[in-house]
Amino acid sequence: MINRTVLVGRLTRDPELKRTANDVAVVSFTLAVNRQFTNSQGEREADFINCVIWRKAAENFTNLTHKGSLVGLDGRIQTSSYDNKQGQRVYRTDVIVENFSLLESKGKTSSKPADTANKPTDNSQKNNSDPFADNSKPIDISDSDLPF
Repeated sequence: MINRTVLVGRLTRDPELKRTANDVAVVSFTLAVNRQFTNSQGEREADFINCVIWRKAAENFTNLTHKGSLVGLDGRIQTSSYDNKQGQRVYRTDVIVENFSLLESKGKTSSKPADTANKPTDNSQKNNSDPFADNSKPIDISDSDLPF
């Protein structure tokens, strides 16, 4: 059996880290994923998909993302049900996130205040910047740089 899902979308709100009774980190959030087609008015609609991420990945996700962050997720679909306070059966479908990727640089949509306490004040970070940022220059890659 195969149960895999891959999603690319934007967070609808800032992730909020919570802890279970056993002190396990968990974050529940909603990912807005654009549909590949437009409706009859020519507008692109989105699906809002409930996601859950656990443990250390949940802590990292909370520290690295915020409302509007573009992320890629890899996980599995899980269904569950429970009886609410009115005695009605409620069904849930969630994506249990196993891996995530940040798909844009922090500067693009950053709404969190910058943490300047641990950042160097000189320009040494420019040496580790994106080698593809200035795409007007050719990139010198030798065969020994390739992993295959």
